[in-house]
Amino acid sequence: MKVTVSRKAHFNAAHRLFRKNWSFEKNEEIFGKCNNPNFHGHNYELILSVTGEIDKETGYVIDMKVLKAIIKSEVEEAFDHKNLNVEVPEFKDLNPTAENIAVIIYNKIKPKLDKDLTLEVTLYETPRNFVTYSGN
Repeated sequence: MKVTVSRKAHFNAAHRLFRKNWSFEKNEEIFGKCNNPNFHGHNYELILSVTGEIDKETGYVIDMKVLKAIIKSEVEEAFDHKNLNVEVPEFKDLNPTAENIAVIIYNKIKPKLDKDLTLEVTLYETPRNFVTYSGN
């Protein structure tokens, strides 16, 4: 029987949405206020959901202490209170949209989990705007 367990976390980060090869006007047209050359920030809410079989000995799908530690090292320490465009290598040439941030988080976390577990990343950029990615 497969069960899904979830862990919620958050981080604060600044970013600017723009393409270097576009004019300021085109970036402004597409990204609006998110194209601010001085950046802007979000209080991101993250939900990681892990699905798998319940271990017969522990009763866990995954030890939540383990998942908490992975989130801390792979997401919070990497992204919290950072300028994503400037300080996070994954976004050097990748626009830090919520979609791209969710994929990067998935790619950082998935290899840390047992191969039999599946992962779904839900990232809230605002209370009304969120994305979900599960590697498909």
